[in-house]
Amino acid sequence: MAKRCTWCGDDELYVSYHDEEWGVPLYDDDTLFEFLLLEGAQAGLAWITVLRKREGYRALFDGFDATKVARYTDKKLDKLLQDPRIIRNRLKVYSARQNARAFLEVQAEWGSFSDYMWNFVDGKPIQNRWKSMKELPASTPQSDTISKDLKKRGFNFVGSTIVYAHMQATGMVNDHTTDCFRHAECKKLAR
Repeated sequence: MAKRCTWCGDDELYVSYHDEEWGVPLYDDDTLFEFLLLEGAQAGLAWITVLRKREGYRALFDGFDATKVARYTDKKLDKLLQDPRIIRNRLKVYSARQNARAFLEVQAEWGSFSDYMWNFVDGKPIQNRWKSMKELPASTPQSDTISKDLKKRGFNFVGSTIVYAHMQATGMVNDHTTDCFRHAECKKLAR
């Protein structure tokens, strides 16, 4: 049986996410926007809670189309707050629109959100070599820098811990423990 990072336990959804997505370098703006919104929705909650509502988010937030989300009215956002398929926190739901608008501004300035984000790590995933989950940081100087820049650009729910989780999820950092079968696999995926 394959050895995995201990955080995913044996929950089928968590295991699938760990094995197929977490730590895989992403360069697609649509997927990066999806993770930006989902990581913000997670604030103060367990990631499994968000994963279980992911399909609801996809359906209700127009497949994470930033252009559409940026145009949401207050009425539309208030309607979303009534739907149990997402986390019904007013600040988080309203931040989706604000983050979509800021995201589009970054795209206009940088050509892509991917280019902007990967710029912070010189275009290559950081390859950590943690032996146990206890070693993993909640944030790093890089996530501090990215967080400050995102906030300056008008993004919400982008504190350093959320940004570091985003970096882990999108493969900007390989935080699989060295005994996990995905550590070597994700390392090979770096550009």
